[in-house]
Amino acid sequence: MVPRYARPQMTALWEAEAKYRIWFEIEAHATEKLGELGVVPESAAKALWAWWETNPKVDVEAIDAIEAVTKHDVIAFLTWVAENVGDEARFMHQGMTSSDVLDTTLAVQLARSADLLLEDIDLLLAAIKRRAEEHKYTPTIGRSHGIHAEPVTFGLKMAEAYAEFSRCRARLVAARDDIATCAISGAVGTFANIDPSVEEHVAERLGLTPEPVSTQVIPRDRHAMFFATLGVIASSIERLSVEVRHLQRTEVLEAEEYFSPGQKGSSAMPHKRNPVLTENLTGLARMVRSYALPAMENVALWHERDISHSSVERFIGPDACITLDFALGRLTGVIDKLLVYPERMQKNMDRMGGLVHSQRVLLALTQNGVSREDAYRLVQRNAMKVWESDGALSLLELLKADAEVTAALSDEELEKRFDLEYHFKQVDTIFNRVFGAN
Repeated sequence: MVPRYARPQMTALWEAEAKYRIWFEIEAHATEKLGELGVVPESAAKALWAWWETNPKVDVEAIDAIEAVTKHDVIAFLTWVAENVGDEARFMHQGMTSSDVLDTTLAVQLARSADLLLEDIDLLLAAIKRRAEEHKYTPTIGRSHGIHAEPVTFGLKMAEAYAEFSRCRARLVAARDDIATCAISGAVGTFANIDPSVEEHVAERLGLTPEPVSTQVIPRDRHAMFFATLGVIASSIERLSVEVRHLQRTEVLEAEEYFSPGQKGSSAMPHKRNPVLTENLTGLARMVRSYALPAMENVALWHERDISHSSVERFIGPDACITLDFALGRLTGVIDKLLVYPERMQKNMDRMGGLVHSQRVLLALTQNGVSREDAYRLVQRNAMKVWESDGALSLLELLKADAEVTAALSDEELEKRFDLEYHFKQVDTIFNRVFGAN
């Protein structure tokens, strides 16, 4: 985790003290149920909870010191609790294995991280929707291969992003449900030394679902799907960021990141206003995506378990969640403050002499008796003259002067095909599909 790209609320979920608190809850809840079953004295869980209520801080340094000797983190934690609770602590961890604690804790952390990420996406969706409605009918040029294609609206660009992040949200909800599982099944997952009702009890207390077959560890296909989902969300962040970066290029400049008072764009060139936030988001997206591959490689563990996944997850668990949380927050700020320039959009659209209306002329010719091949040839030969003039010539005027074209279409019929509003007649339909009917 890099502090530069971290926010406090998400970071807190992954701090050592937060982890140890979850460990204690798992152990105490399990001991509580074991007491109800008569496996251990009921006084054991009461002693644990009584101490916990008067012990607001976990001594991370003390646990680390014990681990330096034991070389085992869970044993170090249990030893520290026993040193503080006393004799009743010996009934903790009855029939359990370290993975029961570690895997269930990771499930809690990932589920809680997902909850924060869902809140992040909701804020982003709200910002995108506001900008979409603001620019619902703001004309701009659509581009394919980076080249002028046909008119769209800036609102449609935002609606497209809204639909994409709505899908991201749905995927994350599903991934959260999939990862929120609990395993308290003992060595090799057979429940030989602990009753399944203990697992059900702990799962209920922590808001999880019992893992059907844990084999001592929770199957890592769940984790692979979770981190893959984070990677897809990161890709969507990059997609929208790249759009902003392209629109901010000097020769385009249809939109740009907010440039705050006192901000500097370059140490050498005082005139620079660079898309640094969206460039940063592109880099962060690459990092989040990179965590998906090791999560997939973790799926193939040896037999009932090994710990080759453990070191991987100590990296990717906090790093992926913390980085994506930061990225979603940053993107929300970019969209919320994005500077949009409708006049520049119109100017860019007009600079190619009406080429953006070529398809309408093509279709009109075919509908008036001209073969598609001939219609394409007639429009293209005039369009290329406009292209080569860098927009100095007018496609409409060239078509009016082309005898083969005017043999099929009158000047009035040609002019009708250069109506910008024609391209926006279905904007309401698209918005209703994305945002629902008003």
